Amino acid sequence: MSEERLADRAYTAIVRIINDSRLTPGDRLPSESSLAGSFGMSRTIVREALARLASDGITEARRGAGSYVKRRPSERLGTHMPIDALARTLGTYEVRFVLEAETARLAALRRSHQELDTIERALEALRTALLSNVPAHDEDWLLHRAIAEATGNSAFLPMFDHLQEDVMQILRAGVDISRSRPPEAIGAMMEEHDAIVEAIRTRDADGAALAMRWHLSQGRKRLMP
Repeated sequence: MSEERLADRAYTAIVRIINDSRLTPGDRLPSESSLAGSFGMSRTIVREALARLASDGITEARRGAGSYVKRRPSERLGTHMPIDALARTLGTYEVRFVLEAETARLAALRRSHQELDTIERALEALRTALLSNVPAHDEDWLLHRAIAEATGNSAFLPMFDHLQEDVMQILRAGVDISRSRPPEAIGAMMEEHDAIVEAIRTRDADGAALAMRWHLSQGRKRLMP
């Protein structure tokens, strides 16, 4: 089994410890050596899993003190994806930070009037869906894809579409979790999309990239309580 697969297994096992032990933010995780021993894996594999958990905002490392819980994944996540898929699915965020920030930047520089019209219609379709009780993941996906299409570089689309299955799981979960919270959560999600499209509309390339990265970082946080 590859080291990547082993790291996925260690990632999942650590999340199970957090959930099964009802650990809360600020609680300390077992040491790397203890985790490695209980998993039957090397400390290198466990360290990789912890680094990915930290990147996903679930744990944080404190110098000389080990790793601590930062956020627990929302229990509602389990209705959208099996826990064994969590590492792979959340791992798409690292790819999306690179890919979608650049598509937003290039869309702001290159979009045509027709492409901007498509993006704005997709934005309004998402607004209508988010502010109702109907599923909104398809509208969310189509807006992000319209931005990728507006780059004028068709090479982005196969990479974007390759992520679709995992991204759609995240979009479903994000909307569901946000709707279980006060209305401000859905409002914030819409404001983030508005900021991306406004930057593309005004051809603010750096602003579009920054707005997309902010939206993705906030989206990852929305998957946590």
